[in-house]
Amino acid sequence: MIAYVDASVLLRVALGQPDALPQWRQIDRGVASALVTTECLRTLDRLRLRVRLSDTDVATRRAAIFALVASLELVDIDAVVLDRAAQPMPTDLGTLDAIHLATALLWKDLTRVDLVMATHDTALALGARAYGLPVVGAAQSPVDQRSQCRQPGRARSRGAGSRGASKPRT
Repeated sequence: MIAYVDASVLLRVALGQPDALPQWRQIDRGVASALVTTECLRTLDRLRLRVRLSDTDVATRRAAIFALVASLELVDIDAVVLDRAAQPMPTDLGTLDAIHLATALLWKDLTRVDLVMATHDTALALGARAYGLPVVGAAQSPVDQRSQCRQPGRARSRGAGSRGASKPRT
């Protein structure tokens, strides 16, 4: 399988989490944004501070992250990627997820190779599905499932029991 791999997948593997991507060993060729290294190391540093990881744990996890990243084909973030990420998208995505999705789509267009999105992030998974990419690692979000159950042309009522608008994500 050829897969675009985001930081959520790499982190679960590097941290030895039991809910790591079941298809991890089936990925023959992994592609990722150069952003993935920074995301993984920043998350590890936050864990170090919040969970008080030992120096040995931090060193071991950093080495695992670097080894995993070295096994991937990294795509640089350039003006083309940033321009694509800035364009309107069919789903609600924050900046980093938009960069990941734009990178995957541009790589697929450039190489003309089929690509699977490997992510545990439900927003990124939904965005990838909206562009027709197969997704592994993320179940459909409750919002995604609800939207499939709605009948076309029927708006949701905003009666007294409805919740207010949610805050925009960045």
